[in-house]
Amino acid sequence: MVLIIILKKLKVFLFDLGDYYKLCYGVLKHLPRLIRDRKLILEQMIHIGVNSLTLITIIGIFTGAVACWQAAYQFGGVIPLSFLGSATTKAIIIELGPVLAAIVLAGRVGASISAELGTMKVTEQIDALEAMGINPVRYLAMPRVIACTTMLPALVVYASAIAIFGSYFVATVFLDVSGPVFMNGFRKTFEFKDFYSATIKAVFFGLSISTIGCSVGFKAEGGAQGVGLATIKSFVICAAVVLILDYILWNFIIG
Repeated sequence: MVLIIILKKLKVFLFDLGDYYKLCYGVLKHLPRLIRDRKLILEQMIHIGVNSLTLITIIGIFTGAVACWQAAYQFGGVIPLSFLGSATTKAIIIELGPVLAAIVLAGRVGASISAELGTMKVTEQIDALEAMGINPVRYLAMPRVIACTTMLPALVVYASAIAIFGSYFVATVFLDVSGPVFMNGFRKTFEFKDFYSATIKAVFFGLSISTIGCSVGFKAEGGAQGVGLATIKSFVICAAVVLILDYILWNFIIG
C-alpha cells in the first residue's frame, strides 16, 4: 500500500515536472516577441518591481538592523565592534539581501501569479484566449517571467543597499561605532565578486519564482478552493527552491 502511494506521488511529480519544462520551453520559444510584447512586459515590471519597493524597503531596513544587533552580540568581549561594518555588509550582500528579498517576493509575486492565472484557468478565460488564437504562454507567462527575471536583481541590489543603511544606523546610533569606522570596514572587505554573485543568484531566483508561479497557476482546478491551494503550493515550492538554489549556486557556481 505504501509503495503504491509512493509510486502515485512520483507519477504526479514527474507529470508536473514535465508540464513545468514544457512551459519553460514555451517561454523560450516566444522570446523573439520581446519587442512586440514590450507593453505587456513593462506592465508586469511595474507590478513586480515598482509595486514591491515599499515592502522591500521595510524588509531591508530591519534585516540590516537585526544583522547589526546580532553581530554586536556575537562580537561582545571577543572582537572589537569596529569590525561590524565588514561583518554585517558582507553577510547582507552575499546572503541576506538576495535570499530574504527572493523569499518575500515568492510570497508577493509567485503566489500572485498563481492566483491570477489560476483564477483565469478556473473561469475558462484561458480557454477563451486559446479559442481566439492567442497562445496563453506567450500572452500570460512570457511577460511575467521576463519581468520577474529582470526586476529581481534590481530589487536585490536595492534591498542590500537599504539593509546596509539599516545596519549603519544601528551601529552609529545605538552601538557607538563611528560612521567612518563602519564604512572603512565595509570598503576593506567589499569585493566586486560579492556583488555579481548576488546578482547571479537573483537572476536564477527570479526565473524560478516566475516559472513556478505560472506553472502552478496554469494547472489550478476546482474553483475558488483550487485557486487557494495553488497559491499556497506556489509559495511553498518557490521558497524551498530559493533555498535549494542558494546552496547549489554558492557551492558549485559562485563559491
